Amino acid sequence: MIRILFEDASLLAVDKPAGMLSVRGREGEAEPSLIDTLARERGEKLLIVHRLDRGTSGVLLVARDAASHRTLSQAFEAGRVSKRYLALVRGVPEVDEHTVDVALVAARRGKSRPANPGEQGKPSQTDFKVLERFDGFCLVEACPKTGRAHQVRVHLKYAGFPLAVDSAYAGVERLLRGDLGLAPADEVLLARTPLHAQKVQLAHPVTGAPLAIEAPLPADLEGVLDALRVLRRDRQVR
Repeated sequence: MIRILFEDASLLAVDKPAGMLSVRGREGEAEPSLIDTLARERGEKLLIVHRLDRGTSGVLLVARDAASHRTLSQAFEAGRVSKRYLALVRGVPEVDEHTVDVALVAARRGKSRPANPGEQGKPSQTDFKVLERFDGFCLVEACPKTGRAHQVRVHLKYAGFPLAVDSAYAGVERLLRGDLGLAPADEVLLARTPLHAQKVQLAHPVTGAPLAIEAPLPADLEGVLDALRVLRRDRQVR
């Protein structure tokens, strides 16, 4: 069962599991998507408002009628929806907060890339804040001010701090215990992008009342962070 975070007559907010497609597409025509699964579980027609990448977990909004879908979609397009992601990255930024303001253009195979000098791209901006520093890794908050495809992932790579696991943009398919200096070195700790849509804030599509919807950090990411915290504590007491 897909976890419901918020529900009323107009809107559903769900906790998307990592590894599930938001909607069916060319990469998995026969594979059930979140919207397919949710509609089947609830026995009603549902309209997805925005998407999260397959490996990304967290808050996803679904409309229960066409009018709400239109209002919510317009809010996303106009930048009236606040989004907060948590990301585990490789490397440790020297500053606590920074902003990446770099236009993006479409690349092959559904990817995005920074626009080259003189190249027309879509304006894209993400604010980053360091939450925890570890040895070789960092937990950061990412707040995209625009909604381009793979924006957070591309901006992190551009800033020099790619996601700890990201086959498309960092060439890394998994995080191993050996990457943290632990044994057995070949044991896989994480095999998906460590990006979590932790919080979404918006106006309700019917009443206009402010909504703040949060999704707890999933167990796989929490487990990696716990391991990193133990290592940090052990090194501090030596």
